[in-house]
Amino acid sequence: MTDDTHDLAPGAAAICRGVRRALWQRGFSSLTEFRLANGRRADVLAVDEAGRVVIVEAKSCVADFRADQKWPEYRDWCDAFFFAVDEAFPAELIPEDCGLMVADSFGAAVLREAPESRLAPARRKALLLRTALVAAARLHRIDDPQFAPDQMSG
Repeated sequence: MTDDTHDLAPGAAAICRGVRRALWQRGFSSLTEFRLANGRRADVLAVDEAGRVVIVEAKSCVADFRADQKWPEYRDWCDAFFFAVDEAFPAELIPEDCGLMVADSFGAAVLREAPESRLAPARRKALLLRTALVAAARLHRIDDPQFAPDQMSG
């Protein structure tokens, strides 16, 4: 099983890098550009030792935020949903019922915690399994770049 990793826009890439560092400090391991079962791609999907799933959507500018109508669909695939923005982004645009991080390439600060909404056990199990398979496939491609992704089975 594989998942494609696409390059993020430079501003979003810096935000995601900082978010991932901050999530690591909170006990989460993460993947970027993670394809969910509904076909959407989460900018960052993170999991902690208890199996808690966090999704973070990076927004590098107001136009990107306003153009994005898909983010509500991510909530069905996580226990907590955050937006991450840079310090110049007007934080008042972010809905109150979403978590908020301010990030740069070196780290992130949580300005508002995300409300918890626990995943159903069957969905959590399927999502955690897919996360493990995608992470292993990505490592495999790094270790053996000559091995075609379609030769991998999950």
